Amino acid sequence: MKIAVFDTYVDRPDGRRMHFDILVRDQPADKAPELVLSHGRRYLAAKGVPATALEARECRFCHVESATPAIEAEVERIGFAIIELQHCD
Repeated sequence: MKIAVFDTYVDRPDGRRMHFDILVRDQPADKAPELVLSHGRRYLAAKGVPATALEARECRFCHVESATPAIEAEVERIGFAIIELQHCD
């Protein structure tokens, strides 16, 4: 499966800047932005971070790559996957 990777940054209430990737099935660009943002907001809500902090300027398409089996399974199960990079604890 080919996945699109969206590089995402969000300022947390404690002042740290979260950095994570949102991975979704590769699809036409006109369908991706709002879907990706909704997945990002869902992830932030689960982390207890205000989802209002996530806007398109903080979430940018980065590249397309082949999914690992674990990522592919997560995308199949819930529609997206997250790779936590910085300050996501």
